[in-house]
Amino acid sequence: MKTISVKAPAKVNLYLHVTGRRDDGYHLLDSLFVFTADGDVVSVQKSDTLSLKIIGPYAESLSVGEENSVLKAARLLADVCAVPAKAAITLEKNLPVASGIGGGSADAAAALKALIRLWNLTISPACLHETALKLGADVPSCLAAKPVQVSGIGEILTPAPELPALFLVLVNSNRPVFTPAVFKTRKPFFSKPAPFTEKMTDFDAFVRALSDRGNDLGEAACKIEPSVGEVLEALRSDPLCRLARMSGSGGTCFGLFPSADEASLCCRNIRKKHPDWWVLNTHI
Repeated sequence: MKTISVKAPAKVNLYLHVTGRRDDGYHLLDSLFVFTADGDVVSVQKSDTLSLKIIGPYAESLSVGEENSVLKAARLLADVCAVPAKAAITLEKNLPVASGIGGGSADAAAALKALIRLWNLTISPACLHETALKLGADVPSCLAAKPVQVSGIGEILTPAPELPALFLVLVNSNRPVFTPAVFKTRKPFFSKPAPFTEKMTDFDAFVRALSDRGNDLGEAACKIEPSVGEVLEALRSDPLCRLARMSGSGGTCFGLFPSADEASLCCRNIRKKHPDWWVLNTHI
């Protein structure tokens, strides 16, 4: 039986500014998303029913119930396109849950892509964007899976200018950090948008520009889960790391490196010192 597999890459917020809040409670954001070469994998096959099996190192962290983002995506897409929601879906869960790198959103986006192919659907880009947005604010950007400037609540996407090669070490203490709690805890201030609009191909210049930006949720996440601060300190103590920051609402943090060798060395050192942490050596 033919299997269709689609990668669900990790999403990394290289910076994240909270720029306002709508009357309905949703926060307005300004962020630069990049997507790594590694992540989860969604595979689909034809079936007479809709089912989900979860495998991988973080399989036990997720439920196969109605609230799973992959099943939500399958049912919504079937409803929008007026087709039966029938597929055998397998989610290879490699990314930590509630970790600020878009795992659930990336999984939903990958499920949409895979099922469009499995069901031989024709859906307009506008309709697909609207469908993705109903599943979550980050799902449209995860559909693109390319560097993108994000504004609004996550639904306004602008292709990012050309960026330098980036090698990243992602680190998570394996302690979940939940987005609603972070937004509730953050200090009530707003930052100005600072989108990248010009080509930035020089690594050092790009890091300097990133250093002028920040993550407005970092302080709140560290307050809720102190291990986030420990992860940041582990990255910042590496002399080869050019910039360390939390991604999204936490608790995954990233270190930026100009070469794969430097990133690999940092990765090995952190794994040796913290064998209970999740550490990924990757690139965009």
